[in-house]
Amino acid sequence: MSEGKVSIQFLGAAGTVTGSKHLLKTPEKNILIDCGLFQGLKTLRLRNWDSLPVSVDTINLVILTHAHLDHCGYLPLLIKAGYKGQILMSAPTRDLVEIILRDSAKIQEEDADHANRHGYTKHKPAKPLYTLADVEQTIPHFVTHTDKEWITITDNIKFRFLKNGHILGSCFIDMQCYGKKFVFSGDIGREHSELLYPPTIIEEADYLIMESTYGDRLHPTTSIQNDLAAIINTTIQKNGNIVIPSFAVGRAQELMHIINALKKENHIPNIPVYMDSPMGADVLSIMERYPEWHKLSAKEYTAMCNDVTVVRDYHETDRIIQNKESKIIIAASGMITGGRVLEYLKHYVGNKKNTVVLVGYQAAGTRGRALQEGAHEIKLHGKYFMVNAYVRTISSLSGHGDQAEMINWLRQFKKKPEKIFLVHGEPMAQDIFRTKIKDEIHVEVEIPQQGEKTTLFTV
Repeated sequence: MSEGKVSIQFLGAAGTVTGSKHLLKTPEKNILIDCGLFQGLKTLRLRNWDSLPVSVDTINLVILTHAHLDHCGYLPLLIKAGYKGQILMSAPTRDLVEIILRDSAKIQEEDADHANRHGYTKHKPAKPLYTLADVEQTIPHFVTHTDKEWITITDNIKFRFLKNGHILGSCFIDMQCYGKKFVFSGDIGREHSELLYPPTIIEEADYLIMESTYGDRLHPTTSIQNDLAAIINTTIQKNGNIVIPSFAVGRAQELMHIINALKKENHIPNIPVYMDSPMGADVLSIMERYPEWHKLSAKEYTAMCNDVTVVRDYHETDRIIQNKESKIIIAASGMITGGRVLEYLKHYVGNKKNTVVLVGYQAAGTRGRALQEGAHEIKLHGKYFMVNAYVRTISSLSGHGDQAEMINWLRQFKKKPEKIFLVHGEPMAQDIFRTKIKDEIHVEVEIPQQGEKTTLFTV
């Protein structure tokens, strides 16, 4: 083993919530943890077009914590830039990443085509960030491992995946590296979830790279079921429609399960429920394939699926919109950055009878955040639409642990980390969470900036 330094460089999700990329540099291997797209503000999205600030040739291995686009969506660009190594992940993550990347490429191709045909682009012509062909070049690099299985990278580096309860297949990365223990949290799930098991308890770490999305707030303790039932019933009384922008992975299935339970208990009428997300439909089949990764019994899974009409064909979207009866529509994307939900909002956001329900984190610069903050209009496919619909937020449906849940998870460490790096959060949330950790856990906390490199120790 050659002598050298072990360092970490933050190539994304530093001072912002998206674009997760953390490069661990060692004398033997350089390992990229997550490889996500920037989302939200235009200034962030433009970073996706930039080359990485490190040579792709110097990256030896990629490990994914989970399948959300802000953790995996840059992979086709990494391959296009010349990366030839393996991309390691859990088996459910592999299946989800494949459909998420294909969906991402398809949306980008469609958006570029739409912009070119309708002339609302400064670029001549507008181009997708990557294509379906690029995704097909990426998939052969995927290699899967089970959770709790130790994977040897070199004589000095090994790691394992441990379930973290965020979405199907999501994991902490628990790594031994030159006698030190690293933990990469990915996105930390909830203590109590309708679908998933709670985050694995980890008892020791020297360095913890930890998300901080909800580091400044607590989720409401009110009943999700009661809140959602009240919104649905109020909207139905006005003969309106309920539109729920939702991440196709995790959130959509949890909503399906809750709505099915509300119907069975007669808390809401038996109105039609549509999941207009081909990707969401694919996720259902992945849930069935990996029952050990979620809580639902086969009977509960079947009941949930039977209660929902899954929409795959784009023409069916138009037929649903023209249908005047009250209905519940679950459609991607969760932050209203693209996808089928845009078509529904074009027709429904201007009518005060309808309700838009936001059920997940809304990053700065997204249409979801604009609606959440009371925007009087939103821009969809180059045109502005007045917002007259009722907008409600149910943040307790988030797949991210809140401040208290993350502090509780930290309290279970018997050997406290030497240092915690806070990533994947907006500046105010990170600063509040940093103070909370220092006051209650008594650990040194750093908030790295984009591109920052820190030497951790010498070997």
